[in-house]
Amino acid sequence: MWVDDTGAAMTREVPGPPPVGVRELSRAQDRVSFVYLERCTVHRDGNALTATDERGVIHLPAATLATLLLGPGTRVTHQAMTLMAESGSTCVWVGERGVRYYAHGRTLTTSSRLIEAQARLVSNQTTRLRVARAMYAMRFPGEDVDRLTMQQLRGREGARVKNAYRDEAHKAGVEWRRRDYDPSDFSGGDVLNQALSAATACLYGVVHAVIVALGASPALGFVHTGHDKSFVYDVADLYKVEIAVPVAFGVAATHEDDDVGPETRRRMRDAIHSLGLISRCARDVRRLLLEDEDPNEVQIEDADIVHLWDEGAGALAAGQNYGDSPW
Repeated sequence: MWVDDTGAAMTREVPGPPPVGVRELSRAQDRVSFVYLERCTVHRDGNALTATDERGVIHLPAATLATLLLGPGTRVTHQAMTLMAESGSTCVWVGERGVRYYAHGRTLTTSSRLIEAQARLVSNQTTRLRVARAMYAMRFPGEDVDRLTMQQLRGREGARVKNAYRDEAHKAGVEWRRRDYDPSDFSGGDVLNQALSAATACLYGVVHAVIVALGASPALGFVHTGHDKSFVYDVADLYKVEIAVPVAFGVAATHEDDDVGPETRRRMRDAIHSLGLISRCARDVRRLLLEDEDPNEVQIEDADIVHLWDEGAGALAAGQNYGDSPW
């Protein structure tokens, strides 16, 4: 509807399918968390996304989808992106099977709750230490880390990683000396260090995609700091010894220099998929930042509500004129 020169209200039909109604949207916790597509064209058919390749067409109800991961060879139309925006879904452009992060659209939620919780926790030394300890506790199941300092935690983590390298070297029959690599020269390291670099890069990509899709900040880390991916490194370290290290040693035991990178990425892709890392990572991020929630209830706030901040009252309703309020 618009108003013409005489002030009369005018209406016209908007081309294309009608927007998704609020009642048609599924509750966030009922949505499919992540769907990965590659080598296809993503389009819109009514209120469903379509993925088309040489084998045919599949339909994905947009209102039941949380995040669409677009891998190599995908093309997405403007209509498809419009539907995702209307449905409160998000899109992340990634490498094969999600092992690299390239870019992302809007977050899954219109609420700033998760990033506000993250900022609040990281800005206070007591709560920051509590979250950092919680991260280390996830790596040391059954151990009490509540009284350990960050220096003590770093020492214990260093010993854990050294033992993991030693154990994997023994299993794979590979000689392990030390971690030695140049970030600007991938081929400058030996086969094992190349494989470790490729495996961790894949892990960072997946974790980065999950963090931005949930609406958290990849920069506000608790253990790492001062980098735009500090929180990515924090979360990735929860899984590095479990996933990236065994894959890297396995590749080093069976492959030559010229095939290390591609083979490592393929094996990481399969390991990430088989272990369900994406859904697990989403639960872990919310468990760390929203301490009072059930981590198995991956809830995304769908309400499109904005408030005004007040130093005394907290949050006030927006969209109102406060001109008569006392100064």
